[in-house]
Amino acid sequence: MQTVALPGLNLELKDHGNGPPLLFLDAGEGVAPNRDWLPLLARHFRVIAPVHPGWGRDELPDWMAGTDDLAYLYLDLAEALDLRDAVLIGAGFGGWIAAEMAVRDPRRFARMVLAAPLGIKLGGVLDRDILDMHALDPDALAARAWADPRRGEIDFTAMAADDLAAVARGRESLLVFGWKPYMHNPRLHRWLHRAQLPTLLLWGEADRVVTPAYGAGWRGLLPDARLEVIADAGHFPHWEQPARFAERVSAFAGR
Repeated sequence: MQTVALPGLNLELKDHGNGPPLLFLDAGEGVAPNRDWLPLLARHFRVIAPVHPGWGRDELPDWMAGTDDLAYLYLDLAEALDLRDAVLIGAGFGGWIAAEMAVRDPRRFARMVLAAPLGIKLGGVLDRDILDMHALDPDALAARAWADPRRGEIDFTAMAADDLAAVARGRESLLVFGWKPYMHNPRLHRWLHRAQLPTLLLWGEADRVVTPAYGAGWRGLLPDARLEVIADAGHFPHWEQPARFAERVSAFAGR
């Protein structure tokens, strides 16, 4: 782990591998899982994976309250690291942040990969585009989020107290950014035409948090995007099928 000083905070991140730069914004996994997809990507890329503020060892800064704050933070990070022609990847919640970055300033990035991103509303007021993840018990949520819920099991009893505190802190932070309106920016879909990056949308075939049909809506709003579905995966294709995920990313980025 490294720490990079940015305006307003010190950001923790992992930086490993060689090759073209790749900025990976996770779905809010926090400290819990083994991130098998990162070393697979690091075979071909220099992988930079920040810990979202509020998900790590420190509290969420009191001045940070929206995904626009995170978007500008990571644009500052790209500038601080002098990233050029980087691949921008965002999964789930991280995909929402990546899209917010791309509509603001995509100049340091050459391509974008969004894996089952949250962040936009496609249906009407009473349509549920994004599953209410906080209204379900853990077993019911796992059945909708995973093709095989056993792949997402975490033994919290084996975790250190500091790590457990970080998990709880991350769940609170997710609510700060995505409670009202629920997990989307009502204006983002109107600005996606500004995301002038070739984009790969990756979706788990069994995703019932945001379905592949929701992915088709993203494809229709982005100016240069294609949608690919990964079999035997749910809402976390990078976690559930890391090898397939890394292969799709590498092929798209031309490695």
